[in-house]
Amino acid sequence: MARRCELTGKGVQAGNNVSHAKNRTRRRFLPNVQEVRLMSESLGRSFNMKVSAAALRSVEHNGGLDKFLLKSRDTSLSLQARRVKRDIQKAAASA
Repeated sequence: MARRCELTGKGVQAGNNVSHAKNRTRRRFLPNVQEVRLMSESLGRSFNMKVSAAALRSVEHNGGLDKFLLKSRDTSLSLQARRVKRDIQKAAASA
C-alpha cells in the first residue's frame, strides 16, 4: 500500500537518525495519510481517497473538493483525482 497523498503527491521521505555521538542511521519520514471520503458538490457524490492531513486542511481552506481540484495541477494529482477533476470540469461546462 503506497503512502502517497492523492491530492498533493506528498510521499515518504528519507533521512538520518543522528545520535548524540553523531552516528547516522537511515530512517523514513512517513506522511500523515488518512483514508477519507470527500464530497463533490457539482457531481453530487463522494469519493474515497488517501489524503494527507495537510491536503485535507487545504481542501477545506479552498472551499471544498471541487475548487481545490480546479486550482491544482494535474502533475501532483493521482489518476483517480485527475478523473474526478475532468468530470467536475465537464459538469461546470454543461451548467
